[in-house]
Amino acid sequence: MDLFIKIAAFAPLVSFLVILTCYKWLSKTLTAVVACLGVFTSFVCACAIFYDQYTNPHTAVVSVYEWISSGTFSSLFNFLIDRLTAVFLMFITGVGFLIHLFSVGYMWEDDGFRRFFSYLNLFTFFMLVLVMSDSFLITFIGWEGVGFCSFMLISFYFKEMKNNDAAKKAFVMNRIGDFGFLMAMCLLFVNVGSLEYHELFMGEKLPVLQQLSPGLLSLIAGCLVLGAVGKSAQIPLFTWLPDAMAAPTPVSALIHAATMVTAGIYLIARTHSLFELTPGISMLVVTIGTATSLIGAAIGLLQTDIKKVLAYSTVSQLGLMFMALGLGAYTAAIFHVVTHAFFKALLFLGSGSVIHAMSGEQDIRRMGGLRKHLPITYRTFLIGSLAISGIPPLAGFFSKDQILASAMESAPIFFVLGLGVSLMTAFYMFRLVFLTFFGEFRGTEDQRHHLHESPAIMTIPLIILAALSIVGGWVGIPHAVAHAAGIHGSIDAFLAPVLGTFELNASLGSELLTMSFTTLLIIAVIYYAYQLYVKNRVRPVRDTEELTGASRLVAGRFFIDEFYKNYIVRANDKFAELLEKVVEGRLLDGLVNNVGVAVNSVSGQLRKIQSGQLEHYLVVFVLAVAALIAILI
Repeated sequence: MDLFIKIAAFAPLVSFLVILTCYKWLSKTLTAVVACLGVFTSFVCACAIFYDQYTNPHTAVVSVYEWISSGTFSSLFNFLIDRLTAVFLMFITGVGFLIHLFSVGYMWEDDGFRRFFSYLNLFTFFMLVLVMSDSFLITFIGWEGVGFCSFMLISFYFKEMKNNDAAKKAFVMNRIGDFGFLMAMCLLFVNVGSLEYHELFMGEKLPVLQQLSPGLLSLIAGCLVLGAVGKSAQIPLFTWLPDAMAAPTPVSALIHAATMVTAGIYLIARTHSLFELTPGISMLVVTIGTATSLIGAAIGLLQTDIKKVLAYSTVSQLGLMFMALGLGAYTAAIFHVVTHAFFKALLFLGSGSVIHAMSGEQDIRRMGGLRKHLPITYRTFLIGSLAISGIPPLAGFFSKDQILASAMESAPIFFVLGLGVSLMTAFYMFRLVFLTFFGEFRGTEDQRHHLHESPAIMTIPLIILAALSIVGGWVGIPHAVAHAAGIHGSIDAFLAPVLGTFELNASLGSELLTMSFTTLLIIAVIYYAYQLYVKNRVRPVRDTEELTGASRLVAGRFFIDEFYKNYIVRANDKFAELLEKVVEGRLLDGLVNNVGVAVNSVSGQLRKIQSGQLEHYLVVFVLAVAALIAILI
């Protein structure tokens, strides 16, 4: 099994190296084969690892090599394999492979085809390192690696300055979170003496960790939260994620569904033992998640860019996962990570199919009636929208139900807020569906002429993801229903050895009543969206300036970006200008320039000694010899 584990981790890296070194000789077809084969190999190995964990639950530490050895300090490049790792491996490689497959058709005509797949494989490798590592230090390699790859992919079309700005924004905002991660590592190493997960949370260092002062524990947990907030795009560091839509659409699917943004969720889940010791920080996680989910869902209500709607949907759904983590419902959060990977990848790839058919158009105000021309894309996109809205028996229904049930058990206010997020999700998703696929076509005649369904290499991944969005939720049947039906072996039971269990005391009747009530409300919201955008043919306004009051605030994304630009970026620019003028211009440049002036002045005086007349040199020589003789005497 050790061999499978190593192949799962390094197969995408091998594909990246092959594409990188054979860049000039590989055809597009061979590039696609190499790239997809690397991820598919990882997926096959991940299936073997998952089956091994399913039949024989255990925690294995697999040694790869000794990375650092200096005096008494050593750091081993080890992999930690347990059921949590197995779950992440399955959907990262599985969904990642489908995204690679879709990308072959989507990027075929692009001049940067080979460069794109090299980045994609390297991205996948670093994400696998992140979730498989046995220490904070190795996790940080993957953490920084996915950040670097996201920068390269977001700025893939680097000839457009807005794409470069979006990449820099993502890079800088992630660095803020990375600072928190680094501080947490330093504090743990100084105070506990280890950075290995199996020692800190399962072994000999756990008693040392538990004996730390509450203030120090809270500081460490708070630093980890800062890291997770940056990577998983939570308040106040969430504004980079919608701008990351500058990347090609398959990248958006990879970042938003299967990889980068789930890293923060994984980090908190992996270190949940620490958060159980710091209830105050756990409540902070709940607060951040709830606020982010509400703001993300609200902003999504009035967006007109098909990818921006899905981007803010991701922000909102990640907020729900944070809410579950803060409440201690770790398995519910991971369950929603898995189902979200299915339907969000489906929705992003579906939007890519729409954009492909619309010759690059992303504004839903210029679409409409596409279900006639893109039947497979329409049906699969509809399934994804139903799943994310929480309609039974699709995947999103089961995972959201677990989060809402956990919220109801902990504090009804979080249930109410979570339900509000779910209702807004249903509205903006079906607003998107109705404006894109229903009614009359609102694009140009040239776009109408080129409307066509995507090729099979793009639609097959959509169909597979649609099937997963339908059946994927059945691995987490609601607790009371499963207990009444005598069903065992759910995702809760699978992850319990790693994450523990969250006790739900709701009866079968109350759980069924709650599920029925929330489902009816969601259906009512969908019907209202249908009446609004299909029956009454309401169309979004052209510009934010045409809106007033709360609508303008929401359409303007609460002007959070403007606040950052005016009060943080501008202040930073002013400070940089001050440093340039005073520190660099006057102090550093002045010091360097004055040294030059002094050297010139001294050399100018010394130059006068060199008169060029031989008698002067003879006099100086005689005087020097006389002085030397006098000294010796």
